[in-house]
Amino acid sequence: MSRLNDDQQIRQLANLELLARQVVEGFITGLHQSPFHGFSVEFAEHRLYNNGESVKNIDWKLLARTEKLFVKQFEEETNLRCYLLLDTSSSMNFPEKGLSKLQFSVYAVASLMYLFKKQRDAFGLCLFSDKIDWLSTAKSTSTHLFHLYAELEKMYNSPRVNTVTHITDVLHHIAQEIHQRSMVIIFSDMLENNLDTEKQQSLFAAIQHLKFNKHEVVVFNVHDKQKELEFNFDNRPHHFVDMETGAEIKVHPGKIRDAYRNSLAAYRHELELKCAQYHIDLIDADIQEGYQNILKTYLVKRNKMI
Repeated sequence: MSRLNDDQQIRQLANLELLARQVVEGFITGLHQSPFHGFSVEFAEHRLYNNGESVKNIDWKLLARTEKLFVKQFEEETNLRCYLLLDTSSSMNFPEKGLSKLQFSVYAVASLMYLFKKQRDAFGLCLFSDKIDWLSTAKSTSTHLFHLYAELEKMYNSPRVNTVTHITDVLHHIAQEIHQRSMVIIFSDMLENNLDTEKQQSLFAAIQHLKFNKHEVVVFNVHDKQKELEFNFDNRPHHFVDMETGAEIKVHPGKIRDAYRNSLAAYRHELELKCAQYHIDLIDADIQEGYQNILKTYLVKRNKMI
C-alpha cells in the first residue's frame, strides 16, 4: 500500500475502526496463501472424521464431493497477550505538515489491535511521554477494543505540546507491571538523549529489563527518513525548533548535515547492536511507507511464540 493510498483512505474514513479494518483486510487479502493460520478466519484445515465424535463440525459439502467424512479443524484460542506502548511526546508531532509520526503510529496501533481482536489475542495499551500517562489491562473483547480506540482518538486530536520523553523509566515500570509473559510492542522515535552515552546505557538497560522478564519485544523505530535520518532540507538557512523543549536554532543544513548524520548513525548502530544482543526486533518504520511491514512483523513474531 503506497503512502498516497494510505493518506487517501485516512481522509475518507471517519474513525479508527473503519481505517483499521480496511488496512488489515487489505493486508490479509494481499498475503495470498500465507503460512500464518488464524489471521482472517479461524478455520485451519480438514481431518478425517473419527467414529463416535460430534458431527457438528463435519463439512457436509466436502462429503457430497468426496463421499468421505471430513471435520473442519479450527485454531485453538491462545493465551497470547500483547501490550502496545505508544510514545506521545512532542517530538512525535513531527512533521507538522502531512502525516506526523504520532498520527502514523496511532493508525498502526489501531490496525494491530484490529488484528489482535481477529486472532482472539488479549491486548493492552500504554500511552507515555515523560511518564506513563495511561495504561490499560489486556483483554480481547470488542468493548475493550473500542475503549482503546477512544483513547487513541483523544491522543490523535490533542497531541502534547512541549512534552519530553522519559522512555527509560517507562520501560522499567512496564517490565515490573506485566507479570505474565507477553509480547511488548513499542512505537517511538527513540530520540531521547541519543547523544548522552550514560543515558543511552540506561535506555539499553531498560530494554534488557523487559527481556529479563521473558517478554518478547518489538521496537518500531518511527521516523521520517528523508528529514530526520537523511537531513534532506533545502540548502538555505533554516529555523529549527526543538518540539519537546522549545529551544530554537538558525542553521544552514549543508554545514552540519555530515556531522548530524554521523552522530545519529552512531547512536542507531549502538541501538541495533543492543537489540540484537538481547534478541529484540528493531524495525524501521518510515512514515512515508505503508503499514504492511508492521502487520507482517507481528504475525512472524506471534508465529514464533505460539
